Amino acid sequence: MSLFEVNNMIPIEIPPNTVMLRGVGYDSNIYLFRDGEEGLIVDTGTGVYWHRYFEVFEREDYLRGLRRVIILSTHEHFDHVGGNRRFKEFFERMGLEVSFAAHEVAAEVLEKGDDYVILSYAYGRKFAPQRVDLFIKDKDVLRIGRKELIVLHTPGHTAGSVCIYEPKEKLLFTGDTLFKGSVGRTDLPTGDFKDLVTSLEKLEGIEVDIALPGHGRPILDWKKNLKDIQKYLGVIE
Repeated sequence: MSLFEVNNMIPIEIPPNTVMLRGVGYDSNIYLFRDGEEGLIVDTGTGVYWHRYFEVFEREDYLRGLRRVIILSTHEHFDHVGGNRRFKEFFERMGLEVSFAAHEVAAEVLEKGDDYVILSYAYGRKFAPQRVDLFIKDKDVLRIGRKELIVLHTPGHTAGSVCIYEPKEKLLFTGDTLFKGSVGRTDLPTGDFKDLVTSLEKLEGIEVDIALPGHGRPILDWKKNLKDIQKYLGVIE
């Protein structure tokens, strides 16, 4: 299957462990990373199109054999967390053990149900307070089966933004920290341009074969893409 498939409901399979579902409408992309009986869902969209994503999971049989799932929010915006409850309910109906993970800053926002920071009002919604099971921070390690994924705190788009790095496959989930050719906005609540610049500098030291952003297509030219963004932002020549 082409890595550049544009049909939202045709999953993009990224060997050996990852499936990408392109976000519908304003939704973030949604990722399933799994190893053995354990899985990691990275972001859940707004929740508006939850049934379409579940149809794909079931049609393609991606969840067979799973017993435990962590739902991880790369940051605290509604287009990434609005579907959290729907996903939890879906997985629990399947008999899976489900837990939520977010950076400790984002987790506090989600547990308060802070609509101003979450931006749920922009979608005509309210975000009910949500319990977060795993308060993660920079350099924490998430174990999914036999795989270890490293948490990288990358504030800038929001104060609670993270990227998730799988070093063996050199795979990086970037959330809205950066995309193909651009970065996440810093003019929204808790955003900070200087923090974003620092986060991009931090990512310079990561060896990446494929970067998977919160919106848009996978990034295959990591170093060039990062350098082009930094040049555009005026932080390097």
